[in-house]
Amino acid sequence: MGISRLRARGHGAALLTVIALCAFVWLGGCAVGVESAGVSSSPQPGVSPGGPAPSASDTPSSGLPRVAVGDLPSEARDVLDTIARGGPYEYPQDDQVFFNREGRLPDRDRGYYREYTVRTPGESDRGARRLVVGRDGDVYYTSDHYRTFRQVRL
Repeated sequence: MGISRLRARGHGAALLTVIALCAFVWLGGCAVGVESAGVSSSPQPGVSPGGPAPSASDTPSSGLPRVAVGDLPSEARDVLDTIARGGPYEYPQDDQVFFNREGRLPDRDRGYYREYTVRTPGESDRGARRLVVGRDGDVYYTSDHYRTFRQVRL
């Protein structure tokens, strides 16, 4: 059901590839790090710092600061796993169209982006953290309710 549901929603093979790459990186298949200043980079246990670096073409380039999957909060990695399974999602707002009204992500056609809540420990509501996934496999993380984004490096 998960794969056919993703295809029915227009995500297709590109999104499945992104999720597979996320799982690969998260499970220690690639070196982790951050390409932007001001974001800490800490090696994950079992990951060799000299391992292969992800390809620069792994997701469409946005020009935004980038962050490795392994440097995302564990809750964000859990959401990526849930997306790979096709749900179920914790909140009814998850897997809905993200309209990019603020224009902080690359300009794309309506329906290109979908958003997912990343639970914030200690919050009684949805909190401020989100993942936004593009149809072509680009993944973005915000910790401040859409004020800033980092593109997830797979």
